[in-house]
Amino acid sequence: MYLREIKLWNFRKFGSENSVFQEIEDDKIALRIPDLVVPFTKGLNVLIGENDSGKTAIVDAVKLVLKTHSYEWIRLKEEDFFKNAEELRIECVFKDLSVSEGKNFTEWLSWEGEGENAEPFLKVIFYAQKKDGKILPFDIKAGGDDFGYQLNGEAKEYLQTTYLRPLRDAESEFTPRKNSRLSQILAGHEAFKRKNKDHYLVNLFEEFNRDLQLYFEGKKYNKVTDNEEAFDPESEKEQLKGKDIQEVINKHLKKISDFDSSFNPIEPEVKKILESLTLGIINQPNSGLGTYNKLYIAAELLHLEKKDWDGIRLGLIEEIEAHLHPQAQLRVIEHLQNQENEGVQLILTTHSPNLASKVKLKNLIICSENADENPSIFPMGYKNPEEVDEKQLQPLTDLTRTDYMFLERFLDTTKANLFFAKGVILVEGWSEEFLIPAIAEKMGINLTDYGVSVVNVGSTAFLRYAHIFQRKIEGDAIEPEQKKFQMKMPVSVITDLDIKPEKEDGNLEKNREAKAKKFTEQNVRGFVSPKWTLEYCLGLSPTLAPLLFEATKSALVEMRNDGSSTSAEITESYSDISSGATQETVASKIYKDFILGKRISKAIIAQKLTTLIQQNAEITKEVLEAPTEKFIDYLIDAIKYATRN
Repeated sequence: MYLREIKLWNFRKFGSENSVFQEIEDDKIALRIPDLVVPFTKGLNVLIGENDSGKTAIVDAVKLVLKTHSYEWIRLKEEDFFKNAEELRIECVFKDLSVSEGKNFTEWLSWEGEGENAEPFLKVIFYAQKKDGKILPFDIKAGGDDFGYQLNGEAKEYLQTTYLRPLRDAESEFTPRKNSRLSQILAGHEAFKRKNKDHYLVNLFEEFNRDLQLYFEGKKYNKVTDNEEAFDPESEKEQLKGKDIQEVINKHLKKISDFDSSFNPIEPEVKKILESLTLGIINQPNSGLGTYNKLYIAAELLHLEKKDWDGIRLGLIEEIEAHLHPQAQLRVIEHLQNQENEGVQLILTTHSPNLASKVKLKNLIICSENADENPSIFPMGYKNPEEVDEKQLQPLTDLTRTDYMFLERFLDTTKANLFFAKGVILVEGWSEEFLIPAIAEKMGINLTDYGVSVVNVGSTAFLRYAHIFQRKIEGDAIEPEQKKFQMKMPVSVITDLDIKPEKEDGNLEKNREAKAKKFTEQNVRGFVSPKWTLEYCLGLSPTLAPLLFEATKSALVEMRNDGSSTSAEITESYSDISSGATQETVASKIYKDFILGKRISKAIIAQKLTTLIQQNAEITKEVLEAPTEKFIDYLIDAIKYATRN
């Protein structure tokens, strides 16, 4: 049994001005289309995306409907209603119920399919209204229709989740106190649930309380004779000090009041006993926040390992990376990813590229805006994976099976930044990665301020990365209602034309357009160099060519000083190679003769060129966009598109 999907109507930022229900023919009403549908996989589900993209809202919606084993105080607030909406609705749909799980929900189950292929599912409904700013009474219901029937308390308990809050102070959470987090976790376990006085631990504490009280009276309990007896003054002097303490306190108390005192024992009730417990690391008395956070995670996951449990095994974890260094994050996520084999389902939120790079792509759910500028979600996995054969899985993205395998090999921490961006620029090498931010800065555009990530894919495998942001569209035409399922995030693909000057013909621009079109679909746009390569186009720029030449000479010197085996030199000056020459000749000389001919590192050149551009106050937006700089227009257009300028 697992949570297959959640649907939201008018919940927080996922809503519209419309009512949850709409009128249809014959004065009947029916549910309108949900404002958000989030499909989940059986195992790990990781919600990623920028701040305020709706990750926490999705987790809170699940909590609001299902509640938690630890009995957090979860209540509906006026702020949970979308803008001026007077009603909201949340649906949780559970599938893949076993017979032992299904028996807990017999009255509320519905069926999908016919005959032998029919399978049960459970739809749990949360519907609430407010009037004059006050939230009206509501209850949790379940059933196959739009309204359902009230779910009783016993059935609700089988739907409780395990929840790890964000920004947790694990050390203080494990400190013994009233309603401590540890006591809440343990109290929700079957070992202690519905038990107060009738428990093995209660008997142990009753014995301890008896011995404690006798100690301060100067007595002990003899198990052999089953009687109380005084401590021996000769051999048990230390034990008698407890009596001395009590007598001194009472001597003074008698002088100032009419009372006697006694040390109060721990109340022999399960709740009080659990509140007195702490949990620590063996032989690590002074552990840091990271260690305590891992301990906290392990303790919170207790309910997912319950034996003979016929309810859901669903864990909700917000900001799993809190207080964990990158290597610890990877170890934690690897363990959680393996929990699928134990029948455990997890829904996580994260801001960590480390985790995003470690998680299988099919387990990621990107939270971002859609084409209608509304917050939405974009699962990276498959459509209804439990309903089709493994070989017939339909991706929700344009990713192919080989794309999934390729990206899981090469989608490292630096590339995983693309999941948290508001815009992405995909480039194929270090040169573009160094230069694009510098050129953008000269245009008055700070890519960091715009939330744009420049992602160096290290090859020409742009399509594999681009498909992450493209949704599977049925049919040839994109219908208006399908647009809302597309991502709005602008993605620029910058690539070289890769046609040498001597190979150019009358079809150069046609070839360029064809290559750009290859990468252009939905929110992704291809930007292709008008000539051979990036470096060749930089050489065609009257403004940047002199800087490119100086960067090339400097890179060659660095390589030689760094122990490179090259003995090549560049003795010419820029005026030597440019005097009386066309800009095409200059570009060819710099790129073909020097950079390629002398095997100078393009990455080092780009790094040095970036510095020269940043230091040159004469390079401005107006200069870069002048007609004479047409060969770098594609870089400027790519920057503008990614930053929505």
